[in-house]
Amino acid sequence: MAKVTILGATGNVGIFAAHTISEIPYVSDMLLVGRPGRENFLAGCCRDLSDSFAARGTDIRLSYSTDLADTKDSDIIICTAGVPRQLGQDRNDLAFENAKLIAETAETIGQSSPDAILFLVTNPVDVITAVALKYSGFQSRHVFGLGTHLDSMRLKSLIARYFRVHVSEVHTRIIGEHGDSMVPLWSATTIGGIRINNLPTFSGLPVQEMVDTVKTSGEAIIRDKGSTVYGPGEAIATLVRTILGDENRILTVSSHIGREIHGIGDVCIGVPARINRDGVFPVPLNLEEDEVAGFRESVKKIRRITAEVMERLEEAR
Repeated sequence: MAKVTILGATGNVGIFAAHTISEIPYVSDMLLVGRPGRENFLAGCCRDLSDSFAARGTDIRLSYSTDLADTKDSDIIICTAGVPRQLGQDRNDLAFENAKLIAETAETIGQSSPDAILFLVTNPVDVITAVALKYSGFQSRHVFGLGTHLDSMRLKSLIARYFRVHVSEVHTRIIGEHGDSMVPLWSATTIGGIRINNLPTFSGLPVQEMVDTVKTSGEAIIRDKGSTVYGPGEAIATLVRTILGDENRILTVSSHIGREIHGIGDVCIGVPARINRDGVFPVPLNLEEDEVAGFRESVKKIRRITAEVMERLEEAR
């Protein structure tokens, strides 16, 4: 049984993630952490969630805090804290502002919960994952970000709808930046175990339209309802379940890579990784030439932004 801590639990994604994670049978304790001054809201969240647990028959010890020291003994710490993206704002516009917060948070967690797995949701998630890795002092396998997992699920849904098959029959991945330079892996996309380009109807697939839809999905949701909540919340719970269940599933998350993919690396970015109770382990890949080129450009972009943010952080300290 495990203790799961959610930082930024007063936000929409954080509180919905708490609800979805509470359905995971491996979770015995859950801590909701918010900033000082939000104690009443946190208390209300705990009471509301406790009512839902009672109605469902869930037995989880639930508590709240505004002190990061209370994260002690956590198995997984999920960080949803930060400034949310506004309509028309690029994820990378948030980079330095959120990086300052995460650097301080990661340092504290590194001291109070040295054995935890740190899971970043805060945007821009690839850059923020690198910041958390550096300032926590954790091993790379114990720090990862949501990355392109949700993007991959969005593409999977679009493909399933186009071919009129159950979504479980589709396997696909998007790697690279959680943002405009993301790279869909059509070479690794299958339907019912059949490579998609071996299906005659693939020739009519609106490939670019689908990728553009995935890229703008978050912005469209923000425009229509103010924030993305349910997609990220369920995606977070899937990854938590994969870790705590020691499932060894291969999912696409933001992780530090060395030379696993055509020697392109030394950056935190979305890649397929084997995930279990010991952490996140990137999977070596051989890609098609156009995919390699796209991934190289995505890595170049994220590496540049990460370096700029790290330099500013050092100057500010």
